[in-house]
Amino acid sequence: MADHSVVLFWGDDEFLLRLAARQVLDARGIHATEVDASEWQGGETSDLATPSLWGEARGLLVMRCQALPESGTRELTAYVRAPAPDALCVLTHVTSGRAAPPLARAVQEGGGAARQVALRRADLPKWLVDRAGLRASKLTGPAAAELIRILGDAPGALDQAVEQLASAFPGRPVGPDQVRSQFEGLGEQKVWDLCDRALTGRKTEALVTLRSLLDARDDPLLILGGIAARLRELLKVRSLPDRLAPADAARAAGLRFDWQVRRYREQAARFSLEDLIGLMVNVVDADRAIKGGTPGDVVLATLVATMAGDRAAALDVPARVGR
Repeated sequence: MADHSVVLFWGDDEFLLRLAARQVLDARGIHATEVDASEWQGGETSDLATPSLWGEARGLLVMRCQALPESGTRELTAYVRAPAPDALCVLTHVTSGRAAPPLARAVQEGGGAARQVALRRADLPKWLVDRAGLRASKLTGPAAAELIRILGDAPGALDQAVEQLASAFPGRPVGPDQVRSQFEGLGEQKVWDLCDRALTGRKTEALVTLRSLLDARDDPLLILGGIAARLRELLKVRSLPDRLAPADAARAAGLRFDWQVRRYREQAARFSLEDLIGLMVNVVDADRAIKGGTPGDVVLATLVATMAGDRAAALDVPARVGR
């Protein structure tokens, strides 16, 4: 992709898409203007056709193109079909679909490249070992497997955990014992996965994880307790100043690791403070409903869908508990 003026990355994991986009920009030594598609104002592509006063290449990074308004879609589609030859436009599009998004065709019509970014669970251990190597840290294969066992398979959270390990054990090989010393005790793995997927908008994956928990006969109230704990942590992190360093924020929020702060900040940014408080109210309602006899699978599925951004999901069941 070294000679393309437009590059589109698409897939279902926002972290991996951002990573791929940054790698392309870094490889060309371009400092790009970054725009979130949901905040598109219009005219963002105009600077790409204007030569820089200092002679450096122009760059634009548009994240989450699935959130573009209609006007933004028209402008960006027109640009990628006839891009400025001396500029670089990098796009990401988050989708769980197997087919490339419509924007990919426009990119290819203009001579650009469109590539799916995906990481199979079987490839995660090697990917983690490689990510550790970039930080001059030697993570063993068994350690990578242990990290996945404890934290789940979300690449963003795992990458932050690798960074934590590199800081904790500089210049030393990192094995399973070191991983457990840093991350054991963070909570039941699948409840972690459930919250992580729901709070990053991955509704289908979150519901699949919930189903596996219920199939294993996990107590719905214990699952609900894990969700409540995660939301309380998000509210704590959300209340802290952004300028506070992750390590300091972790101490202030009562978290064990600074990588948790970075992850929680990303998740909390998807919600307003009112939304997070509303989710806590939903948890209270869910607790009352389950104790009042409503099936736990129904109540939890509704709550998880709401956490994942399905605003139409609502707990419409009697919530009064008899005494």
